[in-house]
Amino acid sequence: MPETMHELIRMTARQVVALLKAGEVTPDELLDVVLARHAEVDGVINALPTICEDRARAAIADLSGDPDHPGWLAGLPLPIKDLTEVAGVRTTMGSPIFEDYVPEASNIIVETLERRGGVIFAKSNTPEFGAGGNTFNEVFGETVTPWDTTRTSGGSSGGAAAALASGQAWLSDGSDFGGSLRNPAAFCGVVGLRPSPGRVAYYPNNLPFWNLGIQGPMARNVGDVALLLDAMSGRHPRDPLSQRSPMVPFQQAVDAPVAPLRVAFSPDLGLPPYNPEVQRICAAAAQKFEDLGATVEEACPDFSGTQEIFHALRAVQFAAKHGENLEKYRDKFKPDMIWNIEKVEEMSAADYGRAEVARGKVVQSAVDFFETYDVLLSPATVVPPFDVKTRALMELNGHRFSNYMEWLAGVSAITLTSCPALSLPCGVTDQGLPIGLQMVGPPRGEAALLGYAALLESTLGMTDRVPMDPVTP
Repeated sequence: MPETMHELIRMTARQVVALLKAGEVTPDELLDVVLARHAEVDGVINALPTICEDRARAAIADLSGDPDHPGWLAGLPLPIKDLTEVAGVRTTMGSPIFEDYVPEASNIIVETLERRGGVIFAKSNTPEFGAGGNTFNEVFGETVTPWDTTRTSGGSSGGAAAALASGQAWLSDGSDFGGSLRNPAAFCGVVGLRPSPGRVAYYPNNLPFWNLGIQGPMARNVGDVALLLDAMSGRHPRDPLSQRSPMVPFQQAVDAPVAPLRVAFSPDLGLPPYNPEVQRICAAAAQKFEDLGATVEEACPDFSGTQEIFHALRAVQFAAKHGENLEKYRDKFKPDMIWNIEKVEEMSAADYGRAEVARGKVVQSAVDFFETYDVLLSPATVVPPFDVKTRALMELNGHRFSNYMEWLAGVSAITLTSCPALSLPCGVTDQGLPIGLQMVGPPRGEAALLGYAALLESTLGMTDRVPMDPVTP
């Protein structure tokens, strides 16, 4: 067994799970490690505001499941995003409306992870109802990136990403509607994967046939993301879109990766604007694929009109999910949420129908694109991490964004395609801030995408940058 807490923290999740399986470390010892690290750094980061140690100890005592499953976690401690119900644990959704809510039953994603050897020990912070690319709320406050504690961790899975980067977890779950796995991964120097819709089953969900919002894994490296995806994936009867786990584990794609032949890179996906330094760092990372034998060309599908489509569909979903609570608790909603919900009042049924038809064309355009290219690369964010006091980025390069989500256009456009996408750490700015490269695979192409990401990761030299102690300028 490693001699110190910090030696364990610096190991990969797959290495730690191997120690668990070999009996060289126990789940209780690992829980002690993450709780000690939490006490050491989270007062500055605010990534995991709710700890459920007693529940975790009880789960360890009753650890069961299938140790032969490729995603078997063997007692590894995990945090769960505070949008997701954990039985007996305060689950606030980042909203004063649910400040004291303690669910009686867990979401099926929690049940799946626990059945596969995960031990839930904390809830990770999120913006109100997961809305926005900056993690702050009226219940727990702001979450910052450990790379610079004056700057945001991103959102909405900001607490999950910051916990990983600061060494409070080896793996963490998250969710992604308009970039909520990819954006915080980029801002914290970790890996976040948005899988295909249905890859990870989720319930309760009052809109089970909507597939813009999905659940997915986060970790400090690609191999660990593959491990958690293996642990999370699978069919469940309460999620009608869910599908069976693949016959070949995702970890195998990482362990025996196949290099892409044709790589497309776009500095902006045709969607303005981007920080030039971000574009330069991502372009340099994309060119690394030439060293792996691939042809790299500047190309992307036609994403014109995707913002109008995305905001129309988002408005319908937000109104359906949150409209009733807005009528009852309007004074407890942040202005961005109110705008998002009430935007539906500007729409007719015909407008909604046109948005769905237009999205269908985006999906087909992406399918056509991947008949030529193996993977699409672009910056995961338009800027490096910004001041946490800035609620949302509203201006860049002289361009005034029309709403709090427009600066996330480069990730929300990919959401519409239903293609799997991840953010891979690819470099740092002159100020030492992390930059993420968005990597998009073909439909249902998680295995190939993870393999490509693993190959590129091995050339970039970023995996040793986290976990890190918080940096305060």
